[in-house]
Amino acid sequence: MTFPDQKFDSIAAFAGAYFDHSRTAQASVDAEKLDAAFQLLDAAYQRGAVLYVCGNGGSASISNHLVCDHSKCGQTDTDLRPKVVSLSTNMEMVTAIANDISYAEVFAYQLQTLAEPGDVLLTISSSGDSENVVRAAQWAKDNGLGVIAFTGFDGGRSGSLADVNLHVAGDNYGVIEDTHQGLMHILAQFIRHHHMDAATIAERKF
Repeated sequence: MTFPDQKFDSIAAFAGAYFDHSRTAQASVDAEKLDAAFQLLDAAYQRGAVLYVCGNGGSASISNHLVCDHSKCGQTDTDLRPKVVSLSTNMEMVTAIANDISYAEVFAYQLQTLAEPGDVLLTISSSGDSENVVRAAQWAKDNGLGVIAFTGFDGGRSGSLADVNLHVAGDNYGVIEDTHQGLMHILAQFIRHHHMDAATIAERKF
């Protein structure tokens, strides 16, 4: 059974059920794995490694949004200079690779060009099975990059490949993507918070 699995008589009823599923999805995120993702990203930012992010569709939007929050906000009031690149944002490169080689290679090909051992890849895929995301995760794993996966549904192949799989127990794309967006913000804000002077925290908006 998936949500929605019945006809709703009003948008209010639909929204109530959606929010219920959202709370369940949020509560399903493993706290120890969230801490492991934080540790991996924080260490990468401190040593000057690059975080690469990728996803398709709504997950591409989260990937691009992550660049802003982790790079710009992450260095506000801290000693960090997070280096973050979304592999989903350069449409000229994405379409050239898709047209000339294969859409399945649009992320892995960019990693071959840009990435170095010690960098980190964060994949965002509700199914965990988008072929281009899986190939990027496999390339990263084979070439000395840390891998974090945001997944939903059954986690898919990218979840299995990742060093840290932040899995959301959900079966609705909107609910899963909302939770992935929340995880993106949580990681960005806590990394900033972690590196801020305690007296400054209450003076700032997050």
